[in-house]
Amino acid sequence: MANGVLMPKQGITVESCILTSWNVKVGDTVKKGDVLFSYETDKSAFEQESEFDGEVLALFCEEGDEVPVLTNVCVIGQKGEDFSALAPEGASAPAQEKAEEPAKVEEVKAVESAPTQSAPATSEDGRIFASPRAKNLAEKLGVDLANATPTGPNGRIIESDVRVASVNPAPARVSAPAKAYTIEDFKAFNDQKMPNIRKVIAKSMVNSLSSMAQLTMNISFDCTNIMELRKFLKANEEKLGLPSITFNHIIIYAVSRVLKNHKDLNANLINGDTMRYFEHVNMGIATDTPRGLLVPTLFGADTMTLSEIARNSKSLSNQAIAGGINPELLSGGTFTISNVGTMGIESFTPVINPPQTGILGVNTLETRVKLGKNGEMIPYTAMNLSLTFDHRALDGAPAGRFLKELKEYLENFSYNMLAEGNI
Repeated sequence: MANGVLMPKQGITVESCILTSWNVKVGDTVKKGDVLFSYETDKSAFEQESEFDGEVLALFCEEGDEVPVLTNVCVIGQKGEDFSALAPEGASAPAQEKAEEPAKVEEVKAVESAPTQSAPATSEDGRIFASPRAKNLAEKLGVDLANATPTGPNGRIIESDVRVASVNPAPARVSAPAKAYTIEDFKAFNDQKMPNIRKVIAKSMVNSLSSMAQLTMNISFDCTNIMELRKFLKANEEKLGLPSITFNHIIIYAVSRVLKNHKDLNANLINGDTMRYFEHVNMGIATDTPRGLLVPTLFGADTMTLSEIARNSKSLSNQAIAGGINPELLSGGTFTISNVGTMGIESFTPVINPPQTGILGVNTLETRVKLGKNGEMIPYTAMNLSLTFDHRALDGAPAGRFLKELKEYLENFSYNMLAEGNI
């Protein structure tokens, strides 16, 4: 019996996914657990494994297609079975590339007596026509497609052409005379469609800046106390059974406690006229990933010890970077922290993640000086914090009070930790 393979539904809000790459082609035999294809939502990437044994009878979409969830993308069954009832409405299996039998090494070597290679068919702008599988193989084998003789339809390079070129490299080319450049030569450009996740980030940022009255305030604090505490914790990690504690973990802990006294910043502004106040702090942690900015949520950060914050936030960030994070963990935040201090940024204007009402930017460490009791100049390490808040939800004075309390909390962090017993 033929079985359809559905595009999975990842999260209750996900309506479609991008099929990024196929791992199989029509005619392949697969077993349960074999990876059929890769796909991504607007925030995460996944691989889909086969739930059936059998032969791939049809592929209903191509790489790069946006596919509604719970729609059949391919069929697995026995050769010759009728699968027409499983085809999505209005869809048909795309034409398959000419079947290409893997060339045996002995057969490829025999090509040495083949005629001299001819130039592949190219477009007027010099682009070479090659199938996706041919391009992938060429990249793996390090073959220049310009050295492959096309045998596919309309002068197209196919997979077997690349294999031949890999064992019969073209003779070294004679260097052409240096080209005399003109102004037009320097106007070349390359248009590329933005990835799906980049489109989502762009839409969110534009919506944030165009729909809110955003204002940023900056404050700095003396890091002496937290630096000494971090040094002590680092030296006693094994003895105390602690994970590695970073400045960001300390700031997440401090913000999650101070926010409890400033409800307008631990809130969502709904439809521009309703404030939704949260009993707990669900901290969004802005994370730089290979696919773009993601903001996983550390739910209940205000109930966690410093060690729990370190372990859980690191786990969330690793999942986001790897691309397999559950989409449900990328929403539900009540406040966000964005740390760019490791890049040496001294101050910036973080953009609020709607419908939140605030975001805290964490900047780099700086050496400053202050006056001692006897008028002497004393150097110390400082850090600047940048708070962006929605002026529709709160005014400058309460936002300033939050920063002032956070500064005092961080400058006396060791005392607060001992009082709360939450290491």
